[in-house]
Amino acid sequence: MTSPALQDEPPKAPTVTDYDRAHAVIYLRLLDAAADGADWREVARIVLGLDPATHGDRARRVHDSHLARARWMTEAGYRDLLAGSALH
Repeated sequence: MTSPALQDEPPKAPTVTDYDRAHAVIYLRLLDAAADGADWREVARIVLGLDPATHGDRARRVHDSHLARARWMTEAGYRDLLAGSALH
């Protein structure tokens, strides 16, 4: 099963969205890569499927915005998951 196409930026909703649920694995992979100190270009290529040499600005924007949303999920969004509202 593949996730829907990545947007340049994930939603900035105050609650977990369908987009967040669809891209949860990507968020986890981004968090793991950041914790390991991986270079964003390598992560963009491997995790996001974007070539920084070809799509430099977009690759960086997609990486940074999705990593920020992944971090938000660990700081606030998880509450929706625990409450069961995101498990539908």
